[in-house]
Amino acid sequence: MTAKPARRAAAVRERAQTSAALRGAARSPANDAEGTTPLRIRPVRRGDLEAIIALDAHVTGVEKRDYWRAIYKRYGEPSAERKFLVAESGSGVVGFVIGETRDWEFGSPRCGWVFAIDVHPDARLAGIAARLFEAVCAGFRRAGVRKVRTMLDPGNTLVMSFFRSQGMMAGPFIQLEMELE
Repeated sequence: MTAKPARRAAAVRERAQTSAALRGAARSPANDAEGTTPLRIRPVRRGDLEAIIALDAHVTGVEKRDYWRAIYKRYGEPSAERKFLVAESGSGVVGFVIGETRDWEFGSPRCGWVFAIDVHPDARLAGIAARLFEAVCAGFRRAGVRKVRTMLDPGNTLVMSFFRSQGMMAGPFIQLEMELE
Protein backbone atom coordinates (compact mmCIF):
# COMPACT_ATOMS: atom_id res chain seq x y z
CA MET A 1 0.00 0.00 0.00
CA THR A 2 1.40 3.44 -0.87
CA ALA A 3 1.45 6.31 1.63
CA LYS A 4 -1.62 8.05 0.20
CA PRO A 5 -4.02 5.05 0.37
CA ALA A 6 -2.62 4.13 3.80
CA ARG A 7 -3.35 7.66 5.11
CA ARG A 8 -6.80 7.54 3.53
CA ALA A 9 -7.51 4.16 5.17
CA ALA A 10 -6.32 5.48 8.54
CA ALA A 11 -8.56 8.53 8.18
CA VAL A 12 -11.55 6.32 7.32
CA ARG A 13 -10.87 4.11 10.39
CA GLU A 14 -10.55 7.20 12.61
CA ARG A 15 -13.83 8.64 11.29
CA ALA A 16 -15.55 5.29 11.85
CA GLN A 17 -14.28 5.12 15.45
CA THR A 18 -15.34 8.73 16.10
CA SER A 19 -18.73 8.07 14.52
CA ALA A 20 -19.27 4.96 16.63
CA ALA A 21 -18.41 6.84 19.82
CA LEU A 22 -20.66 9.74 18.89
CA ARG A 23 -23.64 7.53 18.03
CA GLY A 24 -23.87 6.81 21.76
CA ALA A 25 -24.19 10.54 22.44
CA ALA A 26 -26.89 10.76 19.80
CA ARG A 27 -28.91 7.99 21.43
CA SER A 28 -28.69 9.57 24.84
CA PRO A 29 -28.31 13.37 24.94
CA ALA A 30 -27.61 13.36 28.65
CA ASN A 31 -25.02 10.57 28.67
CA ASP A 32 -22.04 9.30 26.72
CA ALA A 33 -21.95 5.97 24.89
CA GLU A 34 -21.52 4.09 28.18
CA GLY A 35 -24.32 6.06 29.84
CA THR A 36 -22.02 7.33 32.59
CA THR A 37 -20.87 10.84 31.65
CA PRO A 38 -23.46 13.60 31.34
CA LEU A 39 -23.33 15.94 28.37
CA ARG A 40 -21.72 19.14 29.54
CA ILE A 41 -21.88 22.62 28.01
CA ARG A 42 -18.81 24.64 28.98
CA PRO A 43 -16.50 27.39 27.73
CA VAL A 44 -14.00 26.29 25.10
CA ARG A 45 -10.44 25.41 26.12
CA ARG A 46 -7.31 25.48 24.01
CA GLY A 47 -7.25 21.68 24.11
CA ASP A 48 -10.64 21.58 22.33
CA LEU A 49 -9.33 23.30 19.22
CA GLU A 50 -8.22 20.14 17.38
CA ALA A 51 -11.63 18.52 17.94
CA ILE A 52 -13.40 21.65 16.69
CA ILE A 53 -11.20 21.83 13.59
CA ALA A 54 -11.87 18.14 12.91
CA LEU A 55 -15.63 18.51 13.46
CA ASP A 56 -15.85 21.50 11.12
CA ALA A 57 -13.72 19.73 8.47
CA HIS A 58 -15.92 16.62 8.76
CA VAL A 59 -19.09 18.67 8.24
CA THR A 60 -17.86 21.15 5.61
CA GLY A 61 -15.25 19.04 3.83
CA VAL A 62 -12.69 21.85 4.23
CA GLU A 63 -10.06 22.07 6.96
CA LYS A 64 -9.77 25.69 8.11
CA ARG A 65 -7.02 25.41 10.72
CA ASP A 66 -5.86 29.07 10.50
CA TYR A 67 -9.45 30.32 10.67
CA TRP A 68 -10.20 28.33 13.83
CA ARG A 69 -6.96 29.41 15.49
CA ALA A 70 -7.91 33.06 14.83
CA ILE A 71 -11.45 32.44 16.15
CA TYR A 72 -10.04 30.86 19.29
CA LYS A 73 -7.65 33.77 19.78
CA ARG A 74 -10.56 36.24 19.55
CA TYR A 75 -13.29 34.29 21.39
CA GLY A 76 -11.42 31.75 23.54
CA GLU A 77 -11.33 33.85 26.70
CA PRO A 78 -14.80 33.93 28.31
CA SER A 79 -16.35 37.40 28.55
CA ALA A 80 -19.77 38.99 28.86
CA GLU A 81 -19.65 40.01 25.19
CA ARG A 82 -18.13 36.92 23.55
CA LYS A 83 -19.22 33.31 23.91
CA PHE A 84 -17.47 30.19 22.60
CA LEU A 85 -19.03 27.10 24.16
CA VAL A 86 -18.59 23.40 23.53
CA ALA A 87 -20.78 20.38 24.18
CA GLU A 88 -18.69 17.61 25.69
CA SER A 89 -19.62 14.00 26.32
CA GLY A 90 -17.52 11.03 27.34
CA SER A 91 -16.42 10.74 23.71
CA GLY A 92 -15.10 14.33 23.70
CA VAL A 93 -16.32 17.51 22.03
CA VAL A 94 -19.49 16.77 20.02
CA GLY A 95 -20.55 20.35 19.22
CA PHE A 96 -19.90 24.05 19.63
CA VAL A 97 -21.54 27.46 19.41
CA ILE A 98 -19.99 30.91 19.04
CA GLY A 99 -21.68 34.27 19.49
CA GLU A 100 -21.16 37.80 20.64
CA THR A 101 -23.07 40.91 21.58
CA ARG A 102 -22.92 43.83 19.16
CA ASP A 103 -24.06 47.42 19.64
CA TRP A 104 -25.76 49.71 17.15
CA GLU A 105 -24.75 48.04 13.92
CA PHE A 106 -26.79 49.76 11.22
CA GLY A 107 -28.96 51.36 13.89
CA SER A 108 -29.81 48.11 15.67
CA PRO A 109 -29.88 48.28 19.48
CA ARG A 110 -27.57 45.91 21.34
CA CYS A 111 -28.27 42.28 20.47
CA GLY A 112 -26.66 38.86 20.49
CA TRP A 113 -25.32 37.32 17.30
CA VAL A 114 -24.79 33.59 16.82
CA PHE A 115 -22.35 33.12 13.98
CA ALA A 116 -21.39 29.46 14.34
CA ILE A 117 -23.12 26.38 15.69
CA ASP A 118 -22.48 22.77 14.82
CA VAL A 119 -22.92 19.27 16.19
CA HIS A 120 -21.23 16.17 14.82
CA PRO A 121 -23.67 14.46 12.41
CA ASP A 122 -23.60 11.24 14.47
CA ALA A 123 -24.65 13.16 17.59
CA ARG A 124 -27.49 15.14 16.01
CA LEU A 125 -31.18 14.75 16.88
CA ALA A 126 -30.32 14.44 20.57
CA GLY A 127 -31.02 18.05 21.57
CA ILE A 128 -27.34 19.02 21.74
CA ALA A 129 -27.63 22.02 19.39
CA ALA A 130 -30.70 23.21 21.30
CA ARG A 131 -28.74 23.02 24.57
CA LEU A 132 -25.83 24.94 23.02
CA PHE A 133 -28.19 27.60 21.65
CA GLU A 134 -29.98 27.82 25.00
CA ALA A 135 -26.63 28.27 26.78
CA VAL A 136 -25.39 31.04 24.48
CA CYS A 137 -28.76 32.82 24.78
CA ALA A 138 -28.55 32.55 28.59
CA GLY A 139 -25.16 34.27 28.40
CA PHE A 140 -26.66 37.02 26.24
CA ARG A 141 -29.49 37.50 28.76
CA ARG A 142 -26.97 37.82 31.61
CA ALA A 143 -25.26 40.54 29.54
CA GLY A 144 -28.58 42.42 29.30
CA VAL A 145 -29.38 41.43 25.71
CA ARG A 146 -33.02 40.83 24.81
CA LYS A 147 -32.74 39.80 21.13
CA VAL A 148 -30.60 37.28 19.27
CA ARG A 149 -29.83 37.21 15.54
CA THR A 150 -27.99 35.05 13.05
CA MET A 151 -27.41 34.99 9.30
CA LEU A 152 -27.41 31.92 7.08
CA ASP A 153 -27.63 30.69 3.54
CA PRO A 154 -31.33 30.28 2.72
CA GLY A 155 -30.49 27.03 0.94
CA ASN A 156 -29.14 25.51 4.15
CA THR A 157 -32.43 23.96 5.20
CA LEU A 158 -30.90 21.96 8.06
CA VAL A 159 -29.64 25.08 9.85
CA MET A 160 -32.71 27.11 8.86
CA SER A 161 -34.99 24.42 10.33
CA PHE A 162 -32.94 24.30 13.52
CA PHE A 163 -33.09 28.06 14.13
CA ARG A 164 -36.80 28.18 13.32
CA SER A 165 -37.40 25.33 15.76
CA GLN A 166 -35.78 27.55 18.40
CA GLY A 167 -38.28 30.33 17.70
CA MET A 168 -36.21 32.47 15.35
CA MET A 169 -37.82 34.09 12.31
CA ALA A 170 -36.94 36.58 9.59
CA GLY A 171 -35.76 39.90 10.99
CA PRO A 172 -36.03 43.49 9.78
CA PHE A 173 -32.66 43.67 7.95
CA ILE A 174 -31.71 42.77 4.40
CA GLN A 175 -28.22 41.52 3.67
CA LEU A 176 -26.58 43.04 0.57
CA GLU A 177 -23.26 42.24 -1.07
CA MET A 178 -21.14 42.83 -4.18
CA GLU A 179 -17.99 41.36 -5.70
CA LEU A 180 -14.81 43.41 -5.26
CA GLU A 181 -12.42 43.31 -8.16
